[in-house]
Amino acid sequence: QEHAYPADELMPLTCRGRVRGQEPSRGDVDDALGKFSLTLIDTLDTLVVLNKTKEFEEAVKKVIKDVNLDNDIVVSVFETNIRVLGGLLGGHSVAIMLKEKGEYMQWYNGELLHMAKELGYKLLPAFNTTSGLPYPRVNLKFGVRHPEARTGTETDTCTACAGTLILEFAALSRFTGTSVFEEYARKALDFIWEKRQRSSNLVGVTINIHTGDWVRKDSGVGAGIDSYYEYLLKAYVLLGDDSFLERFNTHYDAIMRYISQPPLLLDVHIHKPMLNARTWMDSLLAFFPGLQVLKGDIRPAIETHEMLYQVIKKHNFLPEAFTTDFRVHWAQHPLRPEFAESTYFLYKATGDPYYLEVGKTLIENLNKYARVPCGFAAMKDVRTGSHEDRMDSFFLAEMFKYLYLLFADKEDMIFDIEDYIFTTEAHLLPLWLSTTNQTISKKNTTTEYTELDDSNFDWSCPNTQILFPNDPMFAQSIREPLKNVVDKSCPRGISRAEESLGSGPKPPLRARDFMASNPEHLEILKKMGVSLIHLKDGRVQLVQHAVQAASSLDAEDGLRFMQEMIELSSQQQKEQQLPPRAVQIVSHPFFGRVVLTAGPAQFGMDLSKHKAGTRGFVATIKPYNGCSEITNPEEVKEKIALMQRGQCMFAEKARNIQKAGAIGGIVIDDNEGSSSDTAPLFQMAGDGKNTDDITIPMLFLFNKEGNIILDAIREYEAVEVLLSDKAKDRATIFKGKMIPNYIIDSNLEMENMDQKLSENDSHKQNSEEASSGSQDVGAATEEPRGEGSDPGSLSPATTDSASVPTPNQDSCVPGAAEASAPEPACPSGDNQPQEQQTQTEANSKANWDGSVPPMESILADWNEDIEAFEMMEKDEL
Repeated sequence: QEHAYPADELMPLTCRGRVRGQEPSRGDVDDALGKFSLTLIDTLDTLVVLNKTKEFEEAVKKVIKDVNLDNDIVVSVFETNIRVLGGLLGGHSVAIMLKEKGEYMQWYNGELLHMAKELGYKLLPAFNTTSGLPYPRVNLKFGVRHPEARTGTETDTCTACAGTLILEFAALSRFTGTSVFEEYARKALDFIWEKRQRSSNLVGVTINIHTGDWVRKDSGVGAGIDSYYEYLLKAYVLLGDDSFLERFNTHYDAIMRYISQPPLLLDVHIHKPMLNARTWMDSLLAFFPGLQVLKGDIRPAIETHEMLYQVIKKHNFLPEAFTTDFRVHWAQHPLRPEFAESTYFLYKATGDPYYLEVGKTLIENLNKYARVPCGFAAMKDVRTGSHEDRMDSFFLAEMFKYLYLLFADKEDMIFDIEDYIFTTEAHLLPLWLSTTNQTISKKNTTTEYTELDDSNFDWSCPNTQILFPNDPMFAQSIREPLKNVVDKSCPRGISRAEESLGSGPKPPLRARDFMASNPEHLEILKKMGVSLIHLKDGRVQLVQHAVQAASSLDAEDGLRFMQEMIELSSQQQKEQQLPPRAVQIVSHPFFGRVVLTAGPAQFGMDLSKHKAGTRGFVATIKPYNGCSEITNPEEVKEKIALMQRGQCMFAEKARNIQKAGAIGGIVIDDNEGSSSDTAPLFQMAGDGKNTDDITIPMLFLFNKEGNIILDAIREYEAVEVLLSDKAKDRATIFKGKMIPNYIIDSNLEMENMDQKLSENDSHKQNSEEASSGSQDVGAATEEPRGEGSDPGSLSPATTDSASVPTPNQDSCVPGAAEASAPEPACPSGDNQPQEQQTQTEANSKANWDGSVPPMESILADWNEDIEAFEMMEKDEL
């Protein structure tokens, strides 16, 4: 209420609501926003799970009174269905449950259901296609293909977008007795099923909504497909229609045959499922172990979950994408809940307390690295610890719900959670809907279904008595062989093609191993249909002609080799760039919670070589552009100078503030509204002269991030920041001494804090591989606009030729491109940052209270987090 209402989302760094059209566009991400108080609706049933019934009652009244669904705004059909329609139905489900109990919601008369039905009718125009697949977007007021709708011209949609409707639409039909919603959702599912690739039984990522042709023919269980599989199984559970289970089992058999390469889940081509489509995984596949639990296939669920957990321990959060050798591919983490979801379901299935420890780690990391004064901020880069001014509605709708349920006992709940099924957004739909208003005849529309020889199909929902008879160590025995899989030096699984060669004379050649001077390698290339051309500049060019390959299998190996080589080339070019840096506000009341992404400089102190970073109070210089002698040196001396971009070279600014006694500098973009959320970072280049005389660190902030510091100065006057290559744990930033989080999170005055700390100003930072941001980092040599180009970017590569530098025989280079500077390709297992953090944290707590806090104190901290959100309960954000 204080910061965001009635906006769709909270912006936790700037402490205001995100209103579509008032903030810089984030592209498709903004399609979830419809000026309908998204977070409020998405969070309704979470309040009841948390036993906040009084707050829930007030929230429902606010939704009924204030939310308008008739807005002239284009929204995603998929996101609006799972978040808003699902939120209204979940709220209605628990509202009628509470009313039946007799204490709360006695006034409720289905108002949320009426709103859900209104929204359902607003989504129906999107289904006006010959295929029955919905358009990806719809205008809430004007529908599609209307002169004022501004949508309806799209031709493609993702499989998950069209296949994740049946739970909400069928529930709406069952609740209201209006069959049209369930009919439309079933028609879309039927069409996808008919268009599956018949030989592999897989579906692609993107489909043409008019013709049914696959636009993207890669297949996996992550982004673009994920919840399609989830809804097939859950539709069987909720609606009792065997055809959904038959379809799911058919797909699941294909997934386990082609995509599952334990503990990895790798995308493949639907027409050539033995051929991997990419060498990295996205974070959305973290939901799949939870789905496998619901299916009853526990072993691979435990294996994949354990692999994901090790990636989290390495980076504190699960990166948006990571390579098969566990390097960061996309560095963002928008506080996604899928891993917490799978952790909850695995604990429910196994009862193994190990998964409580996993949940404890998730909670600690959220409090340490994501919690900011106004909420929880998404991570812009898990390697630097920098934040994004973003808190998606699913964080409260799902993450809070699953973590609370993970630790809740039965007596903590005011209703039986087993009476409900979770939608993909964790909304609660009652299982009794399966026998209510069955307006659809249950005919088996599944064709060409054959019985699958798989003992896993003996049951659909897990029963711990069957799965783990008197063997509590079962889950541990599965995890044990995987406990060091991420820490192993450049782990590399055997590919399907290698397996098929068995004990043949030579395995297929990997791009990372290729040497142009090796005659054996050249012979393998020839067999794969790849020819090599020597260029005048010393490079070699590779060209593949599939028809020249010795066999179709060799041609597939050649295609894979070319893809790896193109990604390797792309990565090596991008690794020439310096990584982004972090500006962390460490003074009261931030205490390190706010971390801003900053562009580096090609001159001055290299923060990656000075692990302690540079820490100091900030001061605005005069003149503000820093292009002449500083006239307020007494205010700048021993401080970090703030200055505006423009009118002279970056190096000139650095020399002027260094001469005035500054210990560092931050250049703030003068382009109003610019943000690292929407613009690529760049390096501040030198002036063409020798810059060895510049010894202080210089960083660049876009306008939005710079204003966060300027606003803090206006409010608190004395603002201290830390310039570093990676954000420090909040528990280490105060006077270089470890401090428990409960002290940092309290509202102590600076002088009170000083009494508790020694005067030692050194701080210890964990050793970690060189980090970098999620964007390419280009270079700007001087101030005028237009110089911040991105020389590291590449033209789209094709798979038939590549000009590449050839790696050395001994090099260990990952097979996936990464818009970043290099991390060590083979991080040593005995120098992992997470291990050092754990040890240091344990020591710190021993210094203060002589013991490591028990689980109860962790839960108490989590309850405090919930209390913090109660301060904004009047509008539920």
